Amino acid sequence: MKLLCDQMLGTCAKWLRILGIDTFFDNSEMDDKEILKIAKKEDRTLITRDKDLLIDARRENISVIKIETTDLDEQLRTVLKEIEIDKSKILSRCILCNSKVVKIDKEKVKDKVPQRVFENNHKFWYCSKCDKLYWRGTHTENMIKKISEM
Repeated sequence: MKLLCDQMLGTCAKWLRILGIDTFFDNSEMDDKEILKIAKKEDRTLITRDKDLLIDARRENISVIKIETTDLDEQLRTVLKEIEIDKSKILSRCILCNSKVVKIDKEKVKDKVPQRVFENNHKFWYCSKCDKLYWRGTHTENMIKKISEM
């Protein structure tokens, strides 16, 4: 399933990407017509808190998940009631741009990460679009704990 979060749901979009779900999010001032156009063209389910956008999406026969809260945990629970997570895809996407990350040889990151990170980690992942490196540190443990609690 592919998702599209409106501008009100940036943190939710980030967490959906952490869960490995293809989630479009544009934090610019994209107007509703452009959001609907992308959702329809890319066959994405729209996730929104915007009542007018919700009405317009339904009018265009675009699948919608309505969010009624500002609480992140509740937002994620609402979405996860509607979709299934492939556990093998958790942490497989860049949280910034939504691209898939790929495993990168440890030696290639030696001069690109802090020495302590290099010494304490054996696996690294790379987003070629953002030029961002990822590794499983304490932040990852915190993410997995949060995911498990949901």
